[in-house]
This record gives sequence, structure tokens and C-alpha cells, in this order.
Amino acid sequence: MGRTTGADNQLLTQPATPTTPRPERNRRRRTTRTTLAALIAAAVVLPLSAATRPTIPAPPPPTLAPLTATTLDSTYKANRTNATEAAAMATTHGDHKRAAADDTLASPSHHLLHFDGRGAGRITEVFGDLAKATRVAVLVPGSDTSIDTYDRFRATALSLHQRLDNTAPKNTRTAVIAWLGYETPATISPTVLTSGRAAQAAPQLRDFVADLHRITGPLTRISLLCHSYGTVVCGQAARRLDVSDIALVGSPGTGADKAADLHTAARVWAARGADDWIAEVPHVRTDFFGTTVGFGTDPVSPTFGARVFAAGAGGHSDYFRPGSVSLTNLARIVLGETKEVGRG
Repeated sequence: MGRTTGADNQLLTQPATPTTPRPERNRRRRTTRTTLAALIAAAVVLPLSAATRPTIPAPPPPTLAPLTATTLDSTYKANRTNATEAAAMATTHGDHKRAAADDTLASPSHHLLHFDGRGAGRITEVFGDLAKATRVAVLVPGSDTSIDTYDRFRATALSLHQRLDNTAPKNTRTAVIAWLGYETPATISPTVLTSGRAAQAAPQLRDFVADLHRITGPLTRISLLCHSYGTVVCGQAARRLDVSDIALVGSPGTGADKAADLHTAARVWAARGADDWIAEVPHVRTDFFGTTVGFGTDPVSPTFGARVFAAGAGGHSDYFRPGSVSLTNLARIVLGETKEVGRG
């Protein structure tokens, strides 16, 4: 699920905004309900297929050796080279915005486990020394996240990485991964109300987590931190995922009625900021002409059964804001400091 006013992840390094006054909050909620009603109507009358995106030429991803600790450097180099080639092709095509985004990703400061510049794009970027990490966080984004908006998603990963660097115990080594491994739905589209994109993404997320364990070894603890529509992806992938924790923030629902229905041995966490408009999303799952619309039980409700933690007064894009209550608790979850996590 995405923001009704644009891309799913704002640049999260901006200062916090004051809590919205009640009259303004009520007005926003009425607007949100109207927008949601329009989206549901669109889901009934429009084809539930991907919105058409402009075709942007780019080379296919390079053929690489299987991911291991010893192949990381060659993988990073090959993907940066691919991003350089993608930038040149986008320039020739006349798409200078995409060319600039590709060129930025080709910088040596970017450690790319995967890069595919075709279409909306796929990016998997590492922050930290993955080969030596004992705690790894994988961030799964929501709607409207693509190469063109990647800098916003990247800011969330950087924010968490910096927090972990500052708070991890001396003998704990951490890494954060921004996993844009699927084509996210557009915010204003029928696809954002169904689990179709999530179902397509789930096998890829499972394969990626398996790759991570080959790189880091079986003793490394991996946490999934899933935002907005990304929580639907994590819900679809949860079964057979070898992770220690799954945190759902700003979730419209996972498609499951309760946490036990995810069939995971991981601890399942959930949080929602006090000013997050996602609270106004109807937490229902309804069949429209053979297509299921909506994602069911609210993950922060007692009936779902997740471990609800505090997220403070923030809005839908504030969960990874530096200094926020939610970021503090997410870092504690990644570090395994579960007794210190503030309850919601």
C-alpha cells in the first residue's frame, strides 16, 4: 500500500513534523476514505494488471557466480559496470533522469548485490560488511518504489545502518540491505489493493534470504523489516523463510487473519505511528468477481497476535526517521534486544 500523495517513502532524514491537530487529522481521514473508496471501485471495474510504464532500455543483469562471501567484491563490481551501461543506454534514449539515477548507482560507494535497469528496475544494495555480519536487516519497501525513487528508500536503509552502528554491542557486526527485488505497485492503481505483486515477489524474497545465509553462514540472524505494501510481500513469503524476526510497519494487512497463519517460526512484530493514515484503511478481505481485494486483519490489533511495539507520533513515512521511537525499536529488534523493545 502506498501514500495517497505520492511515493511510498519520503526522504526520512527531514525533521519531524508536529502532531497533526485533530480537525486537520479528521479532514485527512475523510479524504483518505474517499480515495480508498475510489480505489476499490477501480479494482472492480479496471483490469487488475500492472500499470503501463515507459520502456527504458537497459542491458540485462550480468551472469554471475553464485553469491558467497568470496564473490561479493566481484558481484559489486559487475553490477556497478552494468549500471554504467544502463546509464549510457538511458542517455541515448533521451531519459536523462533515469540516466542520472543509473549513474549514481554505478558509483564505487554503492555495493550492489543485484541491479537490473530495465523497466521500473530492481536494486539490492548492501550497507556494511555483509561477509562479517552477525546481524542483518533486510528492508522490503512498499508502493511507488523504483530506480527513479530509490534515493528515498535508500535513505531508510542508511538511517537504520547508522543507528545500528551507533548502538550495536562491541562484538556484534551489522549489515543492512535495501531489497527492491520486485516491481512495486503504483499507489493509485488497482494492483495496490490485491496481493498479486506480493505473490510474484515472495519466491524471490525467499531465494534472496537463502542466498544471504550462504554468504554469512547459518549462525547469522536475519530480520525482515517490511513497510506498507512490503508487509504484504513479507506475509506471502513468511512460510519457509529462515529469519529470526519479521517486523510489519505501516501495514494495510498481510493477507493473514492472524500471525499464526503466516506459518513462520520467526517472531512477528507490528507497529503503527499515531499519525499514520494507514489506520483508516478498511482491514477487510473481499472477493470481487473472483479477485480478492484487501488484506484482512490489522497487524496491530490484538486479534492478529503480533508483538506490538511503540512507533511514536510519526506518519506513514516516518518509521525510519533518525531519532524516532520506531527506529529505536526496529534497531533493538535487529540486534535481538527484544526485552528492551518499547511496547505499543
